[in-house]
Amino acid sequence: MKGKVLVAMSGGVDSSVAAWLLKEQGYEVVGITFKLWSGETEDSKCCGLDDISDARMVCHQLGIPHYVLNYKDLFRRRVVEPFVRAYQEGRTPNPCILCNRYVKFEEFCRRARELGADHIATGHYARVGRDPASGRWGLLRGADPAKDQSYVLYTLTQEQLSMLLLPCGEFSKEEIRRLADQSGLRVAHKPDSQDICFVPGGDYAAFLEEYTGAPLPAGRFVDPEGNTLGQHRGSARYTIGQRKGLGISLGRPMFVSAIDPRANTVTLVEDEGALLRREVLAEDVNFLSLPREAFSEPVEVQARLRYSQRPAAAQGLLLPDGRLRLTFREPQRAPTPGQAAVLYQGDRVVCGGTICGDRG
Repeated sequence: MKGKVLVAMSGGVDSSVAAWLLKEQGYEVVGITFKLWSGETEDSKCCGLDDISDARMVCHQLGIPHYVLNYKDLFRRRVVEPFVRAYQEGRTPNPCILCNRYVKFEEFCRRARELGADHIATGHYARVGRDPASGRWGLLRGADPAKDQSYVLYTLTQEQLSMLLLPCGEFSKEEIRRLADQSGLRVAHKPDSQDICFVPGGDYAAFLEEYTGAPLPAGRFVDPEGNTLGQHRGSARYTIGQRKGLGISLGRPMFVSAIDPRANTVTLVEDEGALLRREVLAEDVNFLSLPREAFSEPVEVQARLRYSQRPAAAQGLLLPDGRLRLTFREPQRAPTPGQAAVLYQGDRVVCGGTICGDRG
């Protein structure tokens, strides 16, 4: 037996195959399902009874124990409430990154140590490796570029990486489906979830109104000089770079270039080129394959400013105030405060942080 591993099982195909693979490899596997959300909204599908039932049935098929851990309070405090505050402050958050940081890894690792486990595992499409020269643990892209999830895992610490197994990272999604089918797992053809787990249907504006108990206040669309162009339905409904769904007709395409939650204004520009930025600032930076000291001088990297974006050539430099300045070779469209800037060298994640502004 290779050791005891707790597998975070959502009831989906990826985590189910992860558990199956680890058992096949000789680990003592225990399935763990997180209860994260109370389902206040009527059609919420997060951590629902069907998902818990699917995870339990897969564990029964595999002959492994299954437990449900209640993290609803932690999830609300560290994921949902920061999500709401970010929109109120004019930012566009990524709640999956917060959940990975504070629940799926920080709290899960703590609980694993309490239970005497050697490892934790998830169904994410990424890989873990160790640099023999420096001894540092590193996070690598998944083998399937189309499914790689390293972008949302950049907050992992050295301790967490040392405990983490990511068995799906060596496979494509098609191969994972095929393994699930061949092994007879009941979730082999279960559809993937696409929405933010606690925001049913992806309507985050409706979620914000229901969660806070107040409608989003209407305000002004303005041009860069502050002239009124029309009325918006709440600044939290918009994000930097947005063109469609503005709810205003000016006879020409317009783009969101700025959001001021205090004045409750949304600035629109006609020239999409006004959204381009060569420099981007990131805060709350986590360093992985390279230590913080390495960025006292400019470091050549490839950087992603969105989950779906291709990496772009840039230099990273740590500023005296702890923020990271990225200078891109080619200007980038609409870097958005609240989203993540994740830096790579080859397949390795170098570091990552939260976008907090730009230098124009």
